[in-house]
Amino acid sequence: MMHVVTDYFRELRQASVDGWNRFWFAPTDPATFGLIRLFGGSMIFYTHLVWSLDLLGFFGPQGRITDEFARSFYGDSPFAFSYLFWIDSPALLWTVHIIGLIILAMFALGLFTRITSVLTFLITVSYMHRAAGALFGLDQINGLLALYLMVGPAGAAYSLDNILARKGWLDFLPPWLRGTTGQRDESVTANIAIRLIQIHMCIVYLFAGTGKLFGETWWNGTAMWLSFANYEYRSMDMTWLASHPYILDFLTHLTIVWECSYIVFVWPRLTRPLVIALAVPLHLGIALCMGMITFGLVMLIANLAFVSPALVRMVVDPLAQKMRLAPATDAT
Repeated sequence: MMHVVTDYFRELRQASVDGWNRFWFAPTDPATFGLIRLFGGSMIFYTHLVWSLDLLGFFGPQGRITDEFARSFYGDSPFAFSYLFWIDSPALLWTVHIIGLIILAMFALGLFTRITSVLTFLITVSYMHRAAGALFGLDQINGLLALYLMVGPAGAAYSLDNILARKGWLDFLPPWLRGTTGQRDESVTANIAIRLIQIHMCIVYLFAGTGKLFGETWWNGTAMWLSFANYEYRSMDMTWLASHPYILDFLTHLTIVWECSYIVFVWPRLTRPLVIALAVPLHLGIALCMGMITFGLVMLIANLAFVSPALVRMVVDPLAQKMRLAPATDAT
């Protein structure tokens, strides 16, 4: 009897170790990661480009958000890094801002990603910490993506790095600086970065869903109506739904059930497509009906972490070949 129990726990331990290693350290095709860099990097660039509309109004010496006000959000935290805290000249602020936009554009296009990925993360958190009090969910998801895009081989697929590497124009750089692999070279770090995004998204939805449980309107089914009827955010007139309370009740409870169960049903192979498919109307609904277009899109970009590289190859590679972002031999 003791022998059976011992064998069981030995097998359980070995299976757990093997499963853990497969989950984190199995090499994966970087196609999905490259697509997230392309879309996520573009969103980060656009977000910071928008600051240009009133750069001095937000970050200038006489701007709305003073250094003291921004620093008060973080106290003495050593993690509240922002190089913008050290800039008090409008001319220097504009210079640094334009240089930052160039770096973000380079990263979105996949140029010198080993360097620009790190710089993109530093730029993103610098603006976030300096703009304390004016942040929204978009900024937080941008920070999430910038962090994990720095971890993996962001230029391994659908990038200018690959084009230059295939032409041999990066051969003069050391391998660690090039940071590129072949379009189909499987990567352990790509898998680690994707897993980190996946886990973080599960946490985001879990907290979003469980947090709603404290609101009475999510229990009585009126939360969705209050969102549609809010003039501050309304970009599409959905007040006609007032005549269809059962639809509003259904949408309200579907949202909270989906968010709370995301962490459970997004992992199994059979239920994952349904969970990700529901993310599309949910976040597009937020984008179109509440005017939060960038937030809705960035959430869908983050959800791409659960899309298999094979599916990405099937959909994206033909277009990438026309744009010369993928070699012809990569066709599936």
